[in-house]
Amino acid sequence: MDEPSGDDGDARRDGDVSRRQMMRVGLAGLSGLSMPSLFDLNADRTMAQTFPAAQPGAPSQGEGRPVTLDDVAARAESLARSPYRPHDDDLPPELKGLTYDDTQAIRFRPEATVPLGPGFSLQPFHRGGQQPRRVDLFLQKAGQAPVPFGYDARLFDLGPTLKDRTYPAALGFAGFRIAHGFDPARADDHEEFLVFLGASYFRLRGKGQIYGLSARGIAVDTGAPTGEEFPDFTTFWIGPVEGGTVTVLALLEGPSLTGAYRFRVTPGDPSTLHVTAALFPRRAIAALGLAPLTSMFIDGQNGPGARGALPFDDFRPQVHDSDGLLVQTPGDRLWRPLTNGRAAPQTSAFRAAPLEGFGLLQRERRFSAYLDVQARHEDRPGLWVRSEAGFGPGAVRLFEIPSREEATDNIVAAFVPDRKVEAGRRLDLAYSLVTVGAEPVAAIAPPLARVVSSRVGSAERLRPTNPPSPKRRLYAIDFEGPSLPDDPKADIDVALSASAGAFVEPYAERVPQTGGWRLYAEFRPPEPMPAGDIVLRARLSHAGRVITETWDGVA
Repeated sequence: MDEPSGDDGDARRDGDVSRRQMMRVGLAGLSGLSMPSLFDLNADRTMAQTFPAAQPGAPSQGEGRPVTLDDVAARAESLARSPYRPHDDDLPPELKGLTYDDTQAIRFRPEATVPLGPGFSLQPFHRGGQQPRRVDLFLQKAGQAPVPFGYDARLFDLGPTLKDRTYPAALGFAGFRIAHGFDPARADDHEEFLVFLGASYFRLRGKGQIYGLSARGIAVDTGAPTGEEFPDFTTFWIGPVEGGTVTVLALLEGPSLTGAYRFRVTPGDPSTLHVTAALFPRRAIAALGLAPLTSMFIDGQNGPGARGALPFDDFRPQVHDSDGLLVQTPGDRLWRPLTNGRAAPQTSAFRAAPLEGFGLLQRERRFSAYLDVQARHEDRPGLWVRSEAGFGPGAVRLFEIPSREEATDNIVAAFVPDRKVEAGRRLDLAYSLVTVGAEPVAAIAPPLARVVSSRVGSAERLRPTNPPSPKRRLYAIDFEGPSLPDDPKADIDVALSASAGAFVEPYAERVPQTGGWRLYAEFRPPEPMPAGDIVLRARLSHAGRVITETWDGVA
């Protein structure tokens, strides 16, 4: 893997930050929510369940069978032949003006929770405030035509601001969440594990985890000077549930492309989500990000982070939903600790030929590393992306946006193919997302020892010079894993590189407290320092065999 890095300026549109903030506002406090299953899909429905007329060319609802991915793809392809038409701005003024507190006060009534099938149930989200877009929902069971699920104000406790308000069925919903009975002994005690809310964002968690990073259906021109585009999932067909797996179909619409998605989701430890998609570009797209992940990183174990960054003044030692990017190719695995505090957004590219998988992970799993009783960063999942059909030549791109606000997602990772995306040329995707907790995990191979921490400080502390050289930096990189030798006298080979400057006097020692190995390496920066990042890499070998991931840091 090789990596060109450089500042690309502030490439965000105004909608970028607000959309990232929107995800955090809309999903605050939802993890582990109990959702009783009391609403019977087949019973006489006492609440109005009408639905706005389908748009021309929409998948037929009258054929007596479920809508399929092919049906949604046909609709997406038809839409792509016409100019983009966003949904009407039909949100009433009082809903547009909802504050954060007003939005949080709106609650779906538990007694209206919709059972989807054995072990699964659903609740929709109300539109308003930072969730203005409408999505249309259909529910379907195996062998049956989909049932439209229309809006009714009686489904919600609207809170004091909207008390006694009513709205038409055409209002629709902002999104939805699905819950599952993780414990077979308490199958009716449902906990939500999957949320679709805002643009093409969705969140997934495994058993015992809480929500953290988000995934997206697609990323369009992330980091481009023209600004990023956010297509929307506009229609969902939810179900059927079969064998512990729920299927969700989605129609994607945006100015630059349309798409049809099928999500087959199996909750558990870990939870797995299989994605099959067909995309139909309306125009050539310079940078199409496949399987994008979005997360938050404010401060971690690398100190201030980027060169010249101000220290993070907080009682908590670390604040992040993910602490690194992992990229795997045959025989190698690269770990890049995330960084914050640069003067401008940064784009890094990691060539992968071929790509076996990538993900944003939360490797630090100790409460003592965060000390945040409510946020529980130590329980937030990582997501591992594994291509099922091959993404082809390209690179995993990492976008790091300076941020001091933990309510704002400032990290994006996605695979960007080399092949140019042309108008009218269909693009088919097949990949899976797996939740990751404490490692090692079966989803991530080969069995290389992983980077568990990378710390940096003045080299003068342990290796003083006369006169002092304050620019010298000492890196301490810890590796843990089954491939490491137990013998503290084992002959360990160290491979180090720097895109500028030089490493000197590396030393590796076994850490008896953890059973891992630590690499010490002094970095002497060049004079003058370059404007962009200096890329540093390190890994360990033993008996002629690579035994660790490649640590990839920046100076």
